[in-house]
Amino acid sequence: MDEIQEVTQPAKEVKNLVSIENAGVRHGDNVILENVSFNIGAGEFVYFLGRTGSGKSSVMKMLYADLPFEGAVGNVLGYDLTKIRTREIPHLRRKMGMVFQDFQLLTDRNVRENLLFVLQATGWKDREAMDSRIDSVLASVGLENKKDKMPHQLSGGEQQKVVIARALLNDPELLLVDEPTGNLDPQSSEEVLNTLVELKKSGKAIVMATHDMLVMEKYPSRILWFADGKVTDNKE
Repeated sequence: MDEIQEVTQPAKEVKNLVSIENAGVRHGDNVILENVSFNIGAGEFVYFLGRTGSGKSSVMKMLYADLPFEGAVGNVLGYDLTKIRTREIPHLRRKMGMVFQDFQLLTDRNVRENLLFVLQATGWKDREAMDSRIDSVLASVGLENKKDKMPHQLSGGEQQKVVIARALLNDPELLLVDEPTGNLDPQSSEEVLNTLVELKKSGKAIVMATHDMLVMEKYPSRILWFADGKVTDNKE
């Protein structure tokens, strides 16, 4: 990882997909973060940087309404987290893509069947449209020739790319990516990061949680630092 590839941010005024003001994160009585405020615009690539336990994953969960929101303002993709209803949460999540380091692929189904399962679960009916969408997202991550492979037949990097393809199925404006290279070797990590950078160029906003400084040296971009119970924005 010696060549630096800057993740260029949009120069023009863009709409905010995420607006958080004065939010906090607690685990029981333990305050993890307080006074958290940030915006994320369309087409931005933003790192959540911090040590394990600093609150990065908790804020991710807050953004997709897996943790209750505590704060003044919490707007994500048009939903108000301060008063979101339980029945609205699946609709919010369909507007974003989520990528986790533990893959969560169905081990008894091939790549195509894993993606087909998600499309059917989110309301797709037309088989031709589903097949076309699967081909499209696999091509976008360079796996168009792997759709008949079982998960165990893929490398770790390829499995992570399948997870990214899965997150793209419903054409989200925002991708939440939690430690995507945590379990990968350096070559696979670089392939996954190159894939994310290309997706950013297509206009997706990407939020990536990591503790890996080498990643940010190779792909510099905006950073939200998680440390000492606070979040600091390096663009301010």
